[in-house]
Amino acid sequence: MNPHLLLTYFDRISDAPDAIPRLRKFILDLAVRGKLVDRDPKDEPAAELLKRIAAEKAQRLKECTLRKEKPLPPVADDEVPFAVPMNWSWVRVGTCSLLIEYGTSVKTEHADDGIPVLKMGDIQGGQVVLGGQKTVPRHIEDLPQLFLKRFDLLYNRTNSAELVGKTGIYLGDDDAYTFASYLIRIRFFNDLTNSAYSNLAMNAPYFRETQIVPELQQQCGQANVNGSKLRSMMIPLPPLSEQHRIVAKVDELMSLCDRLATAKEDRERRRNRLVGSSLHHLKNSGTAEAHNCARFYLAHLPRLTTNAEQIRALRETILNLAVRGQLVPQDPSDESATELLKHVQAERRRLVKDGKGKRDTELPTIDVGDAPFSLPVGWTWARFPELGTFGRGKSKHRPRNDPSLFDGGTHWLIQTGDVARSNGVIATYTNTYNEVGLAQSLKWPKGTLCITIAANIADSGILSFDACFPDSVVGFIPASEFPNARYFEYFIRTAKANLLEFAPATAQKNINLEILNAVLVPLPPLAEQCRIVAKVDELMALCDRLEAQLATAQTESRRLLDAILNEALNDIQTLDNKRTVSNG
Repeated sequence: MNPHLLLTYFDRISDAPDAIPRLRKFILDLAVRGKLVDRDPKDEPAAELLKRIAAEKAQRLKECTLRKEKPLPPVADDEVPFAVPMNWSWVRVGTCSLLIEYGTSVKTEHADDGIPVLKMGDIQGGQVVLGGQKTVPRHIEDLPQLFLKRFDLLYNRTNSAELVGKTGIYLGDDDAYTFASYLIRIRFFNDLTNSAYSNLAMNAPYFRETQIVPELQQQCGQANVNGSKLRSMMIPLPPLSEQHRIVAKVDELMSLCDRLATAKEDRERRRNRLVGSSLHHLKNSGTAEAHNCARFYLAHLPRLTTNAEQIRALRETILNLAVRGQLVPQDPSDESATELLKHVQAERRRLVKDGKGKRDTELPTIDVGDAPFSLPVGWTWARFPELGTFGRGKSKHRPRNDPSLFDGGTHWLIQTGDVARSNGVIATYTNTYNEVGLAQSLKWPKGTLCITIAANIADSGILSFDACFPDSVVGFIPASEFPNARYFEYFIRTAKANLLEFAPATAQKNINLEILNAVLVPLPPLAEQCRIVAKVDELMALCDRLEAQLATAQTESRRLLDAILNEALNDIQTLDNKRTVSNG
């Protein structure tokens, strides 16, 4: 592996969301396949090392310092996940280890003079972090045999499937800690094996994929790969000298990954601060200053925006500025929103008089002191029932899924899910009513603003076709003075998270039609409303392009990372071929 190449291209490959984790896995994968460090023909082969391990075990059994266990079968050729160099051997964990033991089952407590107990949470990144907040009493007679020794491995045998098989090496003092019963301690022959190598081998991708996962797939209860299964699992064993070289090289490359991760985090932290500061000024400055901040931010968007969360925050900021009158300049010559509201109300009275509309429900006078923010000159607060037709959908028949409502249907029916995934424009429908279904429902025209009041609260979208919907959706048809419902849909998006703030007169905490009736809508002059919608559309299209660019950049980063990793493999293969020719 070429660290220089990684450093040269890091700024480009780091945009791939999984760049650092992939590098770490790649390093471990190379390590356990014998492709990370040079091999020395003078090294004692692993087969000879295994003979010495077997002899040491036999001597300890003779001295009664080792518990006798059922012998494990040698690894068969058809069991190995991949080929290893000629002087390596595949070996079972139980064959090359001194002991495999469960931790203490003694109830833990908080005691200042007890023995600290390490738990699963203390295993992080292949290391055991010395914590042990809870302890067990010192007087437990069988506790000494469960004291940890330096270089013991801790293996998590149960919990969630993702956590089973998590391992870490203990580098603390001898006899200072014990460990919980759901952990297994593996002790190797320190003079015959390198525990750090065994640890990295058990953290390598192949170990989970070929040893842990197949065991988990056979289970239906809580995930658990116990000590018996662990004993029979396989790791590739290099000569002892090569184990040391591998550990040293892995440490070097993992330190490089740490530095790269820190550099990436620092760069993203600086960007996030700049983005956060820009968005804060956009939200909290006056109109003129907001325009200056917007010009700066939008000019540098491609460089500042590096993740989807930042684009989401930008969308929210755009909409908040829009409904507060800070996105486009005000024009004093525009007819005020108060006059616009008078025209709307006069039109609604004419429709009632002509029998084409319902008489408005009397609404209380708006107290601007209850409004969530101040409005620009020329704007006013209004409510949905004052601005057009506003009401719940209908679906009277029970059960609602009665086939008699749908057989041969041609009238589209939308549900809350269609609104939730609409992204502002409802283009899908869930079912089709027939004439019987239509008779017990109500068809709303294309252009209706739909707002959900159940399942997904205050999701919104505008119908792109005539459709029915149930009473879990509220419909709003703007008065004829308004060109469409776009501004009102944008407003609902901004108010969704804190909708109750826009309905201060109610004490209810659930969203229903009565609360939506009371919601205060910031109403701009009609001409400014059109300018706002046009500007929001323009900026949302820019956000769409940014998301597409971000996805493209991440794809290119992944491809570059793949190319670098493939080049590393090709370099290693070339070296292997040269060694083969030289040895031949």
